[in-house]
Amino acid sequence: MASEAGTPKKSATAGVVLLTLAAGQFLMALDSSVMNVSIATVADDVGTTVTGIQGAITAYTLVMAMFMIPGGKVGALIGHKKAFLIGCVIYGCGSLITALAPNLPVLLLGWSCLEGIGAALILPAIVALVAGNFTTERRPGAYGLVAASGAVAIAVGPIIGGIATTYFSWRWVFAGEVAIVLAILVLARRTADAPVGERRRIDLVGAVLSALGLGVFVYGVLRSSEWGWFQPKPGTPAWLGISLVVWLMLAGLLLIWFFLRWEARLVERHREPLVDPALLRNRQLTGGLTMFFFQYLVQMGVFFVVPLYLSVALGLSALKTGVRILPLSLTLLAAAILIPRFLPNVSPRRVVRLGVLALLAGAVALLAALDTDAGAEIVTIPLLLIGLGMGALASQLGAVTVSAVPDKQSAEVGGVQNAVTNLGASIGTALAGSILIASLTSSFLTSIEQNQAVPASVKSQATVQLESGVPFMSDAQLKTALDKAGTSPDVTSAAIDANTAARVDGLRAALAVLALAALLAMFFTQRIPTTQAGSTEPAGAAGRTATT
Repeated sequence: MASEAGTPKKSATAGVVLLTLAAGQFLMALDSSVMNVSIATVADDVGTTVTGIQGAITAYTLVMAMFMIPGGKVGALIGHKKAFLIGCVIYGCGSLITALAPNLPVLLLGWSCLEGIGAALILPAIVALVAGNFTTERRPGAYGLVAASGAVAIAVGPIIGGIATTYFSWRWVFAGEVAIVLAILVLARRTADAPVGERRRIDLVGAVLSALGLGVFVYGVLRSSEWGWFQPKPGTPAWLGISLVVWLMLAGLLLIWFFLRWEARLVERHREPLVDPALLRNRQLTGGLTMFFFQYLVQMGVFFVVPLYLSVALGLSALKTGVRILPLSLTLLAAAILIPRFLPNVSPRRVVRLGVLALLAGAVALLAALDTDAGAEIVTIPLLLIGLGMGALASQLGAVTVSAVPDKQSAEVGGVQNAVTNLGASIGTALAGSILIASLTSSFLTSIEQNQAVPASVKSQATVQLESGVPFMSDAQLKTALDKAGTSPDVTSAAIDANTAARVDGLRAALAVLALAALLAMFFTQRIPTTQAGSTEPAGAAGRTATT
């Protein structure tokens, strides 16, 4: 079927197609990481607060989550290549508006709305176009490189953002995205479209239910660090004494259940669903999606924790922080490219298990190495292991999910796949952040309580004021704040010592949760096939026979 879709016969053409799709994936991932080091600068420039910019980032994530599944279906209606190109145009317009944004509302329009919608069209189309442009045997390598380009973008994003903000302007980042979009549009001429099958109308009710369900669930997750997962923090919304985060997540799950019931009803009436419920009974597909979820949960948790350690605990600049994360990119790219090339017939299940073990080993190594006196070099070996694990997973999972279904359903799978990775990334970041702050708070208050140099009145005041969470800050930032408050030298010294130790405790707790998630992922690898797609049967056959 791949050949019918226009699989490139010349290696030069195949290289251009792969470059085009990898560039699209790189661009989508870059936007999620490049501006995190420049939030304060952007806030000042557009006349808003840090909270306002964080809200824009949250809105971007929400828009992507809400429209990812419908975005995959749009490709089946108008053609995957056309959906990819339209998505690029919308995304480019959003980047241009963001680069010129004079205030927060315009920034929200360009960054959060238009770029989010563009990404929801682009990402599922990339999955379908890889399936349509490469033979079954070459897909693991193609998917590996595309996925690796996204992970590399997350790793180098802080460097790009740091350089642009320090020496030029954050606006140049988005202007550069416009240039990349224009290059992608030119290169995309050599990309063949993927098969779409019979074109029917889109399921609007299903689109609304899926968008609301995913949006409400992800919004609840994103608010967890501010409102609390279960026990509501002081002054935050709650119902029946339970944080609103729980209710939002339950409401999201209920809407997703209604969505699946609606889709099953459409199938019973022989009408076209947005997502065929039979996909969720496909053992190979659900196995691949589960591993995608855990990969992105651990991956984004690590990308949250490690930069915090380097930039805040060690005081490195954004540029130096980015350089320290680069070793991860090296092993990630090497594994994603070299495994399919030199081991084309290797068992996907074996590679995935080794990848998860590498993630686990990297997280445990970093957990063991963290110390108040440790330097930046301690992250090198753990990041090499984590990059190796991410690259191993990237080299297999894309081909595993798409080969589980016929090619004409690849965009549908792409929409679900990207929705799952979005959920994993959101939960990973939120979980790592909330565990870090909770552990930091507990450790900080315990140290203060046990320190005899701190007066009882100060201990009582600290407990009351910091019960909602201690901010993750450097010793220099804490000292400046205490000096402004007129704190005595003894209390300042005690607070700084407590902060230093508490930071490490918080980072260790977050890493321990990520290591536990990697360990839990091992129990789901049984659903990954033991043979490469196409090695013994045609693409799609494995998934059809694996349906249970």
